[in-house]
Amino acid sequence: MKIKKIPAFNLQEILIVLIIIGILLLLALPNLMPLISKTKSIEAQTQLKYIYNSQTSYRYMYSTYAFDFNDIDFTPPKTVNENGTSNYTYEIIASNNNQFKARATAITDFDGDGTFNVWEIDENGIPIQTVKD
Repeated sequence: MKIKKIPAFNLQEILIVLIIIGILLLLALPNLMPLISKTKSIEAQTQLKYIYNSQTSYRYMYSTYAFDFNDIDFTPPKTVNENGTSNYTYEIIASNNNQFKARATAITDFDGDGTFNVWEIDENGIPIQTVKD
């Protein structure tokens, strides 16, 4: 009986391909960091828009803005530190009859430079990045 050889890659060839892929990833990663940070900031903008919409509805009903998330039925998502998925903490930092301000502060330094991303929204409804990561 004749044994047939099956064409395949050997271990050395596979390791060389993996090393090449690793080198390419290391070269591409610095270019992708701003994109990763921008993508994660969409979470903050979306949640702040929800807070704005809830605050607007609350103001129509009570003629003032709420200072507590419970009043506007907003439950901040669990952060990654709390075994959740959120990269931001949320707070209302100012509220009165005519204006409010809510803030989303990153709990993760996305690009490793020591600066944490901060977004704010007020009664105008436009999320503004106050500290850029």
